[in-house]
Amino acid sequence: MASRAGQGHLATEVLAVPQPVLSPGALFRKRFLRHRLAVVSAVVVALFYLVVAFADFLAYSDPAASSSQRALVPPQPIHFFDEGRFAPHVHGLTRSRNPQTYGLEYVADEAQTIPVVFLARGYEYRLLGLIPTDRHLIGTEGAPTETSLFLLGADEQGRDLFSRIALAIRTSLLIGLAAVAVSISVGIVFGTISGFYGGMVDLFIQRLIEVLRSIPTIPLWMGLAAAIPPTWGIVLVYFTVTLIIALVGWTQLARELRGRIMSLRREDFVVAAELSGAGPGRIMFVHLLPLTTSHIIATTTLAIPAMIASETALGFLGLGLRPPAISLGVLLSTAQSLQNVALYSWLLIPAIPTAIIIIAFNFLGDGLRDAADPGG
Repeated sequence: MASRAGQGHLATEVLAVPQPVLSPGALFRKRFLRHRLAVVSAVVVALFYLVVAFADFLAYSDPAASSSQRALVPPQPIHFFDEGRFAPHVHGLTRSRNPQTYGLEYVADEAQTIPVVFLARGYEYRLLGLIPTDRHLIGTEGAPTETSLFLLGADEQGRDLFSRIALAIRTSLLIGLAAVAVSISVGIVFGTISGFYGGMVDLFIQRLIEVLRSIPTIPLWMGLAAAIPPTWGIVLVYFTVTLIIALVGWTQLARELRGRIMSLRREDFVVAAELSGAGPGRIMFVHLLPLTTSHIIATTTLAIPAMIASETALGFLGLGLRPPAISLGVLLSTAQSLQNVALYSWLLIPAIPTAIIIIAFNFLGDGLRDAADPGG
């Protein structure tokens, strides 16, 4: 009997062992890692931002170098073996014009072998914007890379599409980040102030939001973008397009934050902060705003693909960045002609990374939003 009592007491002690309490950050990570699609999307997004960081290193050909003799070259495969040994190379190209369609045609000249080497020399650039170098991931040996290597084909001016896509991804993703940074910052300030003060301040901010949201977004962007003088430089146009895209992007977050701040406004910790002498700014941005961090992160992640899609649409219509600037929208603008798409389908290749980026960001945003949900 004593033995059974001892076993029962031991079992009670085992059952009474307290479970570890997870911090909000640990709970957030646990919920996010359960979302497999979001985790995969996070890896995809990270890879694209590696392309942003090392775009010039990956771009083996000068994206501005044109060649009329290599206009509209189709995608060119790399052959990895030559007579049984590992020797990456491409074949030379012979150009002709189809007598029926009058389209340019290129035939591989197997008698001409052009070696492909790693860490080849090419055009000069600054690695990570700091280190001057002319090394690129791959390149050709014995022939100019700009006229002999076209992994994804060439455009109408004979410029390598692979290199231009690498730099276009950098431009479009940075515009998306910059536009989101502006819109999120404005949304945080207006939403927090509106929810904290209420009254006439809240009334004014909400009416301003309603006016902005009542204007159709695409026509507004098109009208403002069309007003950009054609004499402006690339940097100024880049900055202006970023502001145009961010102009109405802040309103949704401002409304959501207003509701959250209003629900927390009369909590005990806020009253305690007021009684201790904390000012309105400290209460808003030190005590209240951190409680909405997870929601802001999820909203930011979902806003980036919308900004990228907006930049691409404006560039495609010729109202955003313009040549010689390089963005995904600018590259896709060359595929507006149905005849070009039918004859030279590789001009649509920039649409593939555009779609992957937008889909990956949306899945990542869904995962972050679900992880931020306290009921998850």
